[in-house]
Amino acid sequence: MPPTGPPTGGAEYLEHGGGAPLGPGQPRSRNLRPVLMGGAVVAALAVAGGAAWAAMSFLSTGAQPAEALPASTLGYVSIDLDPDGAQKIEAVRTLNKFPAFKAELGLDTDDDLRRAIFDEIQKDENCANLDYEGDIEPWLGNRAAFAAIDLGEDTPAVAVVVQVTDSDAATDGLTQLTNCADTGDADVQSSEKSQTGGFAVSGDWAVIAETDEIAQRLSGAAAEDTLADDEDFQTWTERAGDPGIVSMYAAAEAASVFFDSVDGLLPMAGLDPAREGSSQDPTEQMEKAFEGFEGMAATLRFDDGAIEFETAGGFGLQNTSFYATDRGDDVMSTLPADTAAAFGMGFEDGWLTQLAEQLSAAAGEDMTVEEMFAELSAQTGLDLPVDAETLLGESAVVAVGSDFDAEQLMSSADGSDVPVGIKVKGDPGAIEAVLDKVRGQMGPEEATFLEADAGDDMIAIGPNADYRGELLAGGTLGESDTFRDVIREAEQAGVIFYLDFDAGDDWLTTLAGDDPEAADNLAPLSAVGVSAWSEDNIAHGVLRVTTD
Repeated sequence: MPPTGPPTGGAEYLEHGGGAPLGPGQPRSRNLRPVLMGGAVVAALAVAGGAAWAAMSFLSTGAQPAEALPASTLGYVSIDLDPDGAQKIEAVRTLNKFPAFKAELGLDTDDDLRRAIFDEIQKDENCANLDYEGDIEPWLGNRAAFAAIDLGEDTPAVAVVVQVTDSDAATDGLTQLTNCADTGDADVQSSEKSQTGGFAVSGDWAVIAETDEIAQRLSGAAAEDTLADDEDFQTWTERAGDPGIVSMYAAAEAASVFFDSVDGLLPMAGLDPAREGSSQDPTEQMEKAFEGFEGMAATLRFDDGAIEFETAGGFGLQNTSFYATDRGDDVMSTLPADTAAAFGMGFEDGWLTQLAEQLSAAAGEDMTVEEMFAELSAQTGLDLPVDAETLLGESAVVAVGSDFDAEQLMSSADGSDVPVGIKVKGDPGAIEAVLDKVRGQMGPEEATFLEADAGDDMIAIGPNADYRGELLAGGTLGESDTFRDVIREAEQAGVIFYLDFDAGDDWLTTLAGDDPEAADNLAPLSAVGVSAWSEDNIAHGVLRVTTD
């Protein structure tokens, strides 16, 4: 409002190039640029939102069977036949490298794996009048799980959970499958109580158990508190890394329940366990070994042309010994780049005493660790545990050269022509002194296998002088593409196993001999690696198989 009061002659409108009032009926001039810019922003947001939704859908794993199981689930193994888009592409791309897989299934990323499995089962004509399109496809989802659940009974309940897309159709379909198992005909129901089991369908899931009553109890318990919402389940599955096509989980209570069940099942199976309390009772020994079990999880996934199995578990072992160090690759990374196979470990001070204490506790032996070392020292001529820890130093690796020949090893008189050796990082002088003690207990021919050459802080032991020289010279295995692809946790690993399938003249395909089909299916394999490490008393492990 201007200071002089309201203007006369009606409202004024600002117009580009002037401020004169517009007369009645005079058209207004509009600048469309802000409108167009606003529309462009909205369109951009819509596109971005759509792309984000598509990406989330591509990467999303969807509903999982853990949502249909109670929080009291003790053990769980699930399979996802329709994982996120990245997993599906990796799986098909990797598996189709193998001619046998491609010929048998010939899957593409948009193929129905459920149909492929059904067709394989139906080849045996277990139920000829069961039709996939009409009886299975309308309700069967892509995810399923096998589980053991604690319902407060003497033994856990066992169940299978299957994803369904139509509960009514699932009820009909599961009835037909039950008929098939009972009578061999999908349309003929058994005149007696089904021996196959029972099921309950609720929402998006079907629970299949020993009886309908148990299935309904499991479904009702899951409605109150699901495994998917359980904090321990979430923690352990997250520790096992990115989800894949198979997931596994064991609760902390699983070990004790399992051993209680075994104690009850052995007599029922006609087996007579060793006397209770005896150190020879294998069940009791295993139970002691798992006293500190906190739970575990594992995942099988496809990743960058590789098949990977990752585990994480709290096994109650103290944070020392082998996998607790990060020294597994200290020596292995210095091996020749063309190494065919290697197994390496890192060691902390006192590792042998620690290991002996754990084994003695698990076995329930009456002999103390000190008495055990004294007896072994008398038998071997070594001063244990000191000599054993000196011999393996801070890190040690057993290595096999690329021109290794198994037949040559078997026919070799003294091993001098076989590229096999041990490389140790430690005190070469002290290690040589221990080796002299060991050689003194051996014959002249056997002692040649422990010949050694020393460097500044490394020593190479083995029968082949040339290969000992290669080991001491140092190498770049840790920098090779094959090693870095198959062992991705080398810098933190305490234990590493490495096997190069392409080493030498593709030794793996050579094993196929005159079988071209076998050779073609072995050819895509590149390497296999295993690494183990400990972090915050949690044991981690990865098994990885790469392809070319």
